Amino acid sequence: MILFVWGVLAALALMTLIWAFSVPLRDASLVDRFWGLGFVWLALVWWVLSGLPANAWVMLVPVALWGLRLSGHITWRNWGHGEDKRYSAMREGRSDRAFALRSLVTIFWLQGLLLAVIALPMLASVRGDVPWWPLIVVGWAVWGFGFLYEAVADWQLARFKAQPGNRGRVMDSGLWGLSRHPNYFGEIVLWIGYGLIALAFGAWWALPSVALMIFLIVRVSGVALLDHQLTETRPGYREYIEHTNALIPGRPKR
Repeated sequence: MILFVWGVLAALALMTLIWAFSVPLRDASLVDRFWGLGFVWLALVWWVLSGLPANAWVMLVPVALWGLRLSGHITWRNWGHGEDKRYSAMREGRSDRAFALRSLVTIFWLQGLLLAVIALPMLASVRGDVPWWPLIVVGWAVWGFGFLYEAVADWQLARFKAQPGNRGRVMDSGLWGLSRHPNYFGEIVLWIGYGLIALAFGAWWALPSVALMIFLIVRVSGVALLDHQLTETRPGYREYIEHTNALIPGRPKR
């Protein structure tokens, strides 16, 4: 419990620092760029506070690879595009000072608290217990599949968007022809991998965090939100929804 409290404080400290940089830049989107790195930060904090247990590497390595790739990808994707529309809409009608104070609580600190709760599988791996290695191997395999699936989906979409002739079009080829959100599918799979690794340490109490992450991806900040936005703004997206699975890859329903 004490380690978890320290994790919450570390997450809030990180988010406060990012917020301090976002205020003069007038760009609350910085919080998105540091989401993946936040898990790396927490995993390292818990690892150090636990006395650097040797077995923790089985979680630290995949978390570091995922967090660095995700934050790097979001930073590259959003570079030069200004503040995300979600945050710009929250900024409308408010002074810079009023928005700064609101964003600290409702964007940065809220995400810091969520980060600490969702990161419980990382906490499980630093307790010094001897893991059940067969389940570790299964967890790595599941995580690896999800990691590669998400990375390939992001690469395919980035390549598609780089073509001037595709501006405003819906990508429905590659992994994006098998489901509308292959990147989120990969994200969900790799989090199941984290859950299996945590379970190998006997940490059944970390599984609700995995379930929370999946719920947020599917119902809050991921699939549902993006489908709603793109249906309103992207011609042809409604037809894409009718023909293509949301998450689970499958043949288009033609």
